[in-house]
Amino acid sequence: MSFHLLQDYDKALKILEEFRKTIQKTTYDYEYSELLLYQNLVIRESKNLHEALKHLNTYEANICDKVTLQELRGEILMKLGRKEEASEVYRGLIKRNPENRSYYLMLEEALGLTTVEERLKLYEELKEKFPRAQVPKRLPLNYARGEVLESLLDPYLRAALQKGVPPLFTDIRSLYNDPEKIQIVEKLMNGYLKNLEETGHLCETDNEYKEPASILYVLMFLAQHYSYLGDTEKALALIERALEHTPTLIELYIVKGKILKHAGDFVGAYEALQEAQALDTADRYVNSKAASYLLKANIVRQAEEMCSKFTREGVSAMENLNEMQCMWFQTECAQAYYRLGQYGDSLRKCHEVDRHFTEIIEDQFDFHTYCMRKMTLRSYVELLRLEDVLRSNRFYWDAARIAIAIYLRLHDQPLSANTGENNINTANMDPAELKKLRSKQRKAAKKAEQNKVEEKKKEEKKAEHQKAKSGGNTDDLDNQPAEDLDPSKLERTEDPLGEAIHFLKPLQALASNRIHTHLMAFEIYVRKGKPLLMLQALKRALKLEPCNPELHTCLIRFLLYRQEKLTNYNETIVDVINREVTRLLPTTDPNKLNEDFLNNNQESFLHRLQAARSMVLLDSVQRERALSIATAVDPHLKDRTHENMQKVLQWLESREYGASLEQLSHYKVQCHAIFPRARAFMPPQPASTSTTSDSTSDSTTTTTITTTSSQARLIIIMWTHSVAEIRC
Repeated sequence: MSFHLLQDYDKALKILEEFRKTIQKTTYDYEYSELLLYQNLVIRESKNLHEALKHLNTYEANICDKVTLQELRGEILMKLGRKEEASEVYRGLIKRNPENRSYYLMLEEALGLTTVEERLKLYEELKEKFPRAQVPKRLPLNYARGEVLESLLDPYLRAALQKGVPPLFTDIRSLYNDPEKIQIVEKLMNGYLKNLEETGHLCETDNEYKEPASILYVLMFLAQHYSYLGDTEKALALIERALEHTPTLIELYIVKGKILKHAGDFVGAYEALQEAQALDTADRYVNSKAASYLLKANIVRQAEEMCSKFTREGVSAMENLNEMQCMWFQTECAQAYYRLGQYGDSLRKCHEVDRHFTEIIEDQFDFHTYCMRKMTLRSYVELLRLEDVLRSNRFYWDAARIAIAIYLRLHDQPLSANTGENNINTANMDPAELKKLRSKQRKAAKKAEQNKVEEKKKEEKKAEHQKAKSGGNTDDLDNQPAEDLDPSKLERTEDPLGEAIHFLKPLQALASNRIHTHLMAFEIYVRKGKPLLMLQALKRALKLEPCNPELHTCLIRFLLYRQEKLTNYNETIVDVINREVTRLLPTTDPNKLNEDFLNNNQESFLHRLQAARSMVLLDSVQRERALSIATAVDPHLKDRTHENMQKVLQWLESREYGASLEQLSHYKVQCHAIFPRARAFMPPQPASTSTTSDSTSDSTTTTTITTTSSQARLIIIMWTHSVAEIRC
């Protein structure tokens, strides 16, 4: 195996062959079979395909895994160009398992099918051979168009609706990349709904599909269909009709939650999921989905309580989820804390995820002896190769992005030793409000003190447990990650950029095909004053997505850096940067580059936002023009989603722009008119105090800003007038 991994295939094969001769074979020996398949893997990786095929044919009788044998044979024959023989192999595999999609696709390739007609003819033949199989009915829908598609889609949808298949929309959703196919799906489904309402049948001429329960699944499908197209109100009306029909079907509440989530109403989404969870308290999927929506609504404590229904008793849900390496919960929890401004808690979750990956790498040592003993050598090689790219996993990517974003913010706005509600300006508070605030601060301080005592007791108890477990040897107590992850210490690190680089390095090695890896690298190196590393990140990003909107702002900032600070570096570095910038960009004038970018991307919402950001960076005099460009919400703009509109809102509230209350209110009104259910754009509550996130504060929690009653009334009046103008 060592020689194999070092790519010395000849020596590896020689040793394997000598070892194989020493084995006493039995009639049905799985270990000997696995050794032969591993030997074939080494031959294939040495690029000796003829020898690999000969090896399979020679030892066919000794290989127990017949499916893998045939799959390997088909793969080798395809690579050798013997497509006719390969097609026979894949036909045999389809006969063995007619629901394996990859076999059909490989058969298409082996037969050399290129036209739609040829593919449809093949699937007609396979449908007759395997009438109960689903795949030969589904795959032709990807190729057919127009009337042919309608004739194939009609019986497929009717059969699924008659059976009551809840994930039908998920199955069909890949067709939604084509507007023509969307219209055909909508036409058919609306026809079924009309027929069911009028006659009770799915089809006017076919009495076979007359089950009245089918209307429920038609309504559910159409609700998902209109939600996907962005028509939230129509989708909700349809799902409410379905709930009136059958109020006990859990899938309907899940669909309702998804519709509200896509509309930006995370509170409504988790309320829908809570109803679903109440109908079946033993369903772990519904429980997890409800917890996920609670986290999206930034309600962490309630999400923890929701998860505690399925965690171990006697241990807090957070601790048990960390032990179980439940990374979806931890990454979403980190995002929720980040949105709440609780950076220490968010970083703790990110570091917990990072440590899970370290533990997974360490756990591989347990498999060394097991895999050798059981002779599962192919699986062991797969494990070793997985470990090499482990941190390319989505959970690490999500945790790393959050951690890097927080460390960059902590570098820009370091937290003081006494950050919190003590820094609130109390000059304009009336006595009653001040008394209420002081009371709240005393309770918070008391609670924090209690938490510290409880945490200390837990740590002592855990240390005693570890000591008892290790037989009193304190030298074994190296692995106690929870003790190090103190949120207050994490958010007050002395080297935030160094911590950010810790998360960045694995992404640069394993996720270099994602543009945000290089954008994050640029953000770190621009703060460290490393122009060559900044240039390297920009060059890599330009290769991936030259028109990326965020990349444009980074290019503008780099050109400004080049103009203002490059004189401090030696001539060699300056020459390299000037030469590369001239080669990479059409112009080195940042103002012209930004104007050209704006003119070429007038229809894109995100591109306009980044052009506006660049304007403010280039010239503060252009603030008003930048505001009008970024906050335009015309219907013709692409990517006009509530998430993207929220990005504009975050930029307006940030220190980079610092919009006034009137500007923020006007923009929120415009967005609320387009996405009335999105909570981010809801009108302010008519109260004397309002809780907002102060972007200029160093607080790790959401800061309470107190406004006078007259200010609150003014905001409400402005909001009402703005809504009236838009309605007119």
